[in-house]
Amino acid sequence: MPSTCSDHDGRHGPSLNPALDDVSYCPRCASAVTLDAPRSMRCAACGYEAFYNPKPVACAIPRDADGRIILLRRGTHPGHGLWTFPGGFVDLGESVEQAAVREAQEELRIAITIDDLLGVYSRADERVVLIVFTAHTTEEARTTEEAMEVGAFTPAELPWDALAFWSTELALRRLIAT
Repeated sequence: MPSTCSDHDGRHGPSLNPALDDVSYCPRCASAVTLDAPRSMRCAACGYEAFYNPKPVACAIPRDADGRIILLRRGTHPGHGLWTFPGGFVDLGESVEQAAVREAQEELRIAITIDDLLGVYSRADERVVLIVFTAHTTEEARTTEEAMEVGAFTPAELPWDALAFWSTELALRRLIAT
């Protein structure tokens, strides 16, 4: 979701890249920089360049032994109190699949096995790209600080009116259509 920060002159609304909102000088040599906001900054004096790209978010939609879809009610923002599947940012040094497995462990305290890639979701006005996998588990999901409630749903029971993100709905619809 875009920041509520304004860009340099405040005329263009929410910033897609608040990291560049107040940048005027190079972090390496302190010379004036050229901005191509929200995408990049360049310093003609020392050659420093920085490019800003969407961050990858790895997600998995686990199913239990009965084929029910395991979701969590978010205990954090954004989407506090709404339902989604486990997911989070990919860390340097791990694959997207490893991140999806790690996030399921952190958020639901379950080990999952990745099955297939379900889809990739992004919007030009957001700073993330979601990579969503299907997965399965034989373990029972538990609440955590990030998951204030967990549930296992048949497709008919999914909480469509209380989903956290547009991408949650699209991925779940694709999952049940397959």
